[in-house]
Amino acid sequence: MIRSEILGTGSYLPEKVVTNKDWEKMVDTSDEWITTRTGIKERHFAAENEATSDLVVEASKKAIEDAKINKEDIDLIIVGTISSDNAYPSTANWVQKKLGIKPIPSFDISAACSGFLYGLIVADSFIKIGAAKKVLVAGAEIMTRIMNWEDRNTCVLFGDGAGAVVLGPTDEDKGILSTYWGADGNLGDLLKQPAGGSAMPATHETVDKKLHAVYMEGNKVFKHAVLRMQEAAIKALELANLTGNDVDLYIPHQANIRIIEATIERAKIPLEKTFINIDKIANISAATIPIGLDQAKKTGRIKPGDNVLMSAFGGGLTWAGIVVRF
Repeated sequence: MIRSEILGTGSYLPEKVVTNKDWEKMVDTSDEWITTRTGIKERHFAAENEATSDLVVEASKKAIEDAKINKEDIDLIIVGTISSDNAYPSTANWVQKKLGIKPIPSFDISAACSGFLYGLIVADSFIKIGAAKKVLVAGAEIMTRIMNWEDRNTCVLFGDGAGAVVLGPTDEDKGILSTYWGADGNLGDLLKQPAGGSAMPATHETVDKKLHAVYMEGNKVFKHAVLRMQEAAIKALELANLTGNDVDLYIPHQANIRIIEATIERAKIPLEKTFINIDKIANISAATIPIGLDQAKKTGRIKPGDNVLMSAFGGGLTWAGIVVRF
């Protein structure tokens, strides 16, 4: 049976680092308040001349090099993002142009923090049916462009960055073992960007009211995030006929350290087998998991034969879980 394997990984974090101490000078908050509630200590901010596609390009170049293929081998590009360069064309189109890749299918997926895993699941399906052989899948955000800088409850949570992988077919006993995903549009109002679309076009009033920034009902989102992150992790393991004991490394979406802790307790995954970098990158929505995957691989935390579990939860509300054997 043909499976999809991760041939290469890459990531990119902008140069500028903003610490909690820096935030203390900008809004009414403190390092202790942010750290205690989220686990975040610092995050990266994109430069003024950087667009989301630029971040994807940097991560993609590294992933293509790591996969030991040529960019001409890529026959599909998928980008998970909610902070695209433009409403249209897609960020993936700009990535194709900037990488200098011949005309191939390319599109974005808008599933918030689950966007990268959604992209992997879609890419896996294309590979299994023979519609693609080398797929570039990225998760990238410039969340700092869609934040309300006066809302201390949300602005301190996010950062910027990108991660990418190259996916290809394999007939060996490795690759993507299972996928699980879902969404509940009934809960979409809990986490959204209210203005800027056809339902609420941009006006002076929407800009003045900062309706083009992230809106989140934190307590309600937290409750659903814990439930769905756990569900996605456990269901993905069940579909792969594995348990928490079989997991060599768990890479969760880095939204909140308390959500991660609750998930690993329920899934019975030891803390030492959990990859955590939220203290260094904060919440980068669709980019946190591919960045974590690349960092884990490059630092030796993923070895051949390892079972790696990934799960995410995001606005929509969306969730997804994937098990990959390297």
